[in-house]
This record gives sequence, C-alpha cells and structure tokens, in this order.
Amino acid sequence: MHTRKTLAAAGALTLIAFAAPAYAGGHGDAVGAGLLGFGVGAVVGSALTPSTVVVAPPPPAYAPPPAYAPAAYGPPPWSPAWYSYCRNLHGPYFNPNTGYFQAADGGWYFCR
Repeated sequence: MHTRKTLAAAGALTLIAFAAPAYAGGHGDAVGAGLLGFGVGAVVGSALTPSTVVVAPPPPAYAPPPAYAPAAYGPPPWSPAWYSYCRNLHGPYFNPNTGYFQAADGGWYFCR
C-alpha cells in the first residue's frame, strides 16, 4: 500500500514535470527539470525508508530481591554427616565415590 501511494505521487509529479514547460514561459526547461528531480527524489527516498520499525521493550522498573534463600537439603557435601545422610536415605543405590545415587527412574542424581 505504501508503494502504491509512492508510485502514484511519482507519476503525478512526472506528469506535472512534463506539462510544466508549456506554462512556464521562458524558464520551462528549468522548472520541468526541477519537478522531475523532485519526483525522482521522492521515489528513491521512499524506497530507502524502512517499512518496519522494531522497538525494544523497556527494562523492568524494579526487580525485588529474592524473598528467601535456596533450600538446603542436608549436610554440606563430602562431610562425614553427608555420607551418613545419603547412605541412610538411598541405601545401596548411593555411590560414595561419586556422590550420586540411582533414582527410581533409572537416572543418576547428586545427593544433596
């Protein structure tokens, strides 16, 4: 739609440019050339204008601090209490060399 308007305007200016010498008197060539240049400039300028403008969303106004600290599940890893906790919780599915246990879904997860 934007292109149709531009082409219509360019066509109208071109017709005016060719008709201008008949009415301009002694300076018809200069007026016609000026109008033709204006029409060509309008067509080229509108072709170079971007048709889509993308605007980034504004940053958040305020980000509140977290309301609580991350949950802790047991003693600190690799401590003697941690070994005891994980062995009691997961039994033979706990590997003390790696710190991982095998869950019911068959995956291996680190004991926390």
